[in-house]
Amino acid sequence: MEEKNRLIKEIIELIDKNGSSKTDINPNYLEYFEMEDLIDMKDGLLRNSEDFKKDNNNFLDEIFSKCS
Repeated sequence: MEEKNRLIKEIIELIDKNGSSKTDINPNYLEYFEMEDLIDMKDGLLRNSEDFKKDNNNFLDEIFSKCS
């Protein structure tokens, strides 16, 4: 259960990037998630974050090249 709680905490941190919103997960739902499901959620959020960073970098590079 400790590993499950750690994964849930990591997922919440990935969802709440800027720290301004409070994300709560109802503890009653936790029993429905298997470790594999939580790991998949975390991996998906990490991939989304990386994709966002790449897209953002490309956009900023494009703006920079237009301004130079």
